[in-house]
Amino acid sequence: MTAVSAPSLAVLPVRYQTVRVNDQDVFYREAGSKSSSTILLLHGFPTSSNMFRNLIPRLASSFHVVTPDYPGFGMSSMPDHKNFSYTFENLTNIVEGFVETLGLGKYSMYVMDYGAPIGYRLALRQPDRVQALIVQNGNAYDEGLLKFWDPIKAYWAAPTPENRKALLFLVDQKSTQWQYENGVADKTLLDPTTWVLDQVGLDRPGNSDIQLDLFLSYGTNVPLYPEFQAFFRKYQPPTLIVWGKNDFIFPAEGAAPYRRDLKNLEIHLLDTGHFALETHGEEIAGRIEEFLKKQKL
Repeated sequence: MTAVSAPSLAVLPVRYQTVRVNDQDVFYREAGSKSSSTILLLHGFPTSSNMFRNLIPRLASSFHVVTPDYPGFGMSSMPDHKNFSYTFENLTNIVEGFVETLGLGKYSMYVMDYGAPIGYRLALRQPDRVQALIVQNGNAYDEGLLKFWDPIKAYWAAPTPENRKALLFLVDQKSTQWQYENGVADKTLLDPTTWVLDQVGLDRPGNSDIQLDLFLSYGTNVPLYPEFQAFFRKYQPPTLIVWGKNDFIFPAEGAAPYRRDLKNLEIHLLDTGHFALETHGEEIAGRIEEFLKKQKL
């Protein structure tokens, strides 16, 4: 009988759990030893912690990896928007409560899309806990809000029923699939179950109102950009930027301004779109390991 050699690197299990935070059920994925440095992964729109499904086990042998679903997303509670305030401030309240419930003392943050303003708001509250940043298509500068945002900016300026209704196309199946495919050269690398799963979440009764509330609330993040930037300048978190340069939503113009405020910074522009992990997951994982190792984290 031929002996089968053991793999050189153990694949650690991912655990799927739920905790109660501010009267909401918050679903999360967790892997890795709690004695290792923690990475808090914060997802974007219109997805969930599922966007990190391949990254989590890839990093778990080196780090303690944790990622929650926000209320209204994924497997977390979805209270009616009339009973729960779907704002970025309130989602930050949930993530802050989640961090406290799990006892995460210090952590690096991987922020993407909506995860950036949520993570940066959290950093303003807990600046001494943030050990490093990994930024993937997450904006903190005016330069990063270009043509895609024009109809949303119109809604911010005049939140009328007409301007609200005009954004409904952003939660339909065509737009969800487009977010994954736009800017990707080899679409055979994309797993179509990602946008199918996202659309199931968006199609739940009442979810479109949740998303429209958050489109409006995103306008409250822009006035905080100077505060986010002041946090960067004062605390100088080591920052790795891995950005899909073909992203139409958060284009590459949003990556370069980080150089103004951060000294310990690496920027890698990847030849892909909005959901860079779908096509460049292994490269991103390798860069995270290398970068955090250099920071002794």
